[in-house]
Amino acid sequence: MPNRLQSLLDKRATAWNAAQEFQARGDDAPLSAEDRSAWEEALAEVETLSQEIETEERHARLSAVDYTQVVAANGDTEEAEEARARHGGEEGVTAYSNAWRSWLRDGTQDLTSEERNVLRSGWVDGKELRAQGVATGAAGGYVVPPEFRAKMVETMKFYGAMRQVAEVITTATGATLPWPTNDDTANVGAILGENTQVTEQDVTLGQQDIGAYMYTSKLVRVSLQLLQDSVLDFETWLARKLGERIGRIQNTHFTTGTGTAQPEGVQTNAVIGKTGLVGQTTSVTYDDLIDLVHSVDPAYRNSGRVQFMLADSTLGSVRKLKDTQNRPLWEPSVQAGVPDKVVGYSYIVNQDMPAMAANAKSILFGDFFAGYLIRDVSDIQTLRLSERYADFLQVGFLAFARTDGTPQDTAAIRAYRNSAT
Repeated sequence: MPNRLQSLLDKRATAWNAAQEFQARGDDAPLSAEDRSAWEEALAEVETLSQEIETEERHARLSAVDYTQVVAANGDTEEAEEARARHGGEEGVTAYSNAWRSWLRDGTQDLTSEERNVLRSGWVDGKELRAQGVATGAAGGYVVPPEFRAKMVETMKFYGAMRQVAEVITTATGATLPWPTNDDTANVGAILGENTQVTEQDVTLGQQDIGAYMYTSKLVRVSLQLLQDSVLDFETWLARKLGERIGRIQNTHFTTGTGTAQPEGVQTNAVIGKTGLVGQTTSVTYDDLIDLVHSVDPAYRNSGRVQFMLADSTLGSVRKLKDTQNRPLWEPSVQAGVPDKVVGYSYIVNQDMPAMAANAKSILFGDFFAGYLIRDVSDIQTLRLSERYADFLQVGFLAFARTDGTPQDTAAIRAYRNSAT
């Protein structure tokens, strides 16, 4: 996998250099029809290779998912072992996973008494989970085991750019979670003269909070033949389908949500850092991007986490831009693990960001980890409907996840807004 990824990066670099040679030649004299065709082919190859690189990187991320990613986000082995101990140890997790797979494929009726007991007790904290709690075993639903949850969360992250850059926390309950806020940046110290009383300057505290919305994947019907087919990796397939659905809607809300009966998106009320000049309803310039970068305070720019967020169509326009020295603003990576860059900063494509249009906040820049918070509650739960579609020889599955998102530091992110006219 790493060799293939590096090969794709090398091919893209070669294609990009070829495209730049044609473009540089066109500055002195118009390109011939033959050269323009070759130039367009080189750009198309860059686009195709970029998509393949993204696919390879996604595959690498999904392949690397294991239990330690779920219980220890930083990969700390000691912390992972402690988490396993809290959840009944490795044997308890394995027993729950095996019982859950049996339930997923064959339903409740074919479970052994031992498997039923394992599913009822759960692996979350060793307590029995009743219908009034976080799981509804009596209704046919159980908290998903670690490896299945990992696959689903990774799929949600892939379809949800916000999960890749925001701060994500997990809480045991969905109770409203408040935290204090303070902006003391306008206050400064002072020189104190001899025999002079110290003046007072209060610290003003505020409060923000975050709740939890219940998200569902909606229903997926699966044929009994598919469930019984031992050749198919059914768990991976189901995790992908359910995760994609939840990931799409959550990312939409995390990006452009109104904040009323749904999370408030990062773009919705983002502070404007730069507005395009009249006529720039569907365009952005090099100067605009530089101004946008410098509209974010250096305290955030120096965090090492700042980046652009934009839709793919906007990125296509940015790729064509050059700086004042006629150098492309887009810098394709030639090394695996190193992101492509725009004016020296990495970027993330978020298809829920609006395309450039009149008055649209089409580009964001800043520290999204500092600026946006995503809160997940407990674990994802899956519901199995065995009888509802029995006459179709089908079983219904749906997943539930309790989540919310909110801006937590509006100073960390600024927006580029296209001109209104």
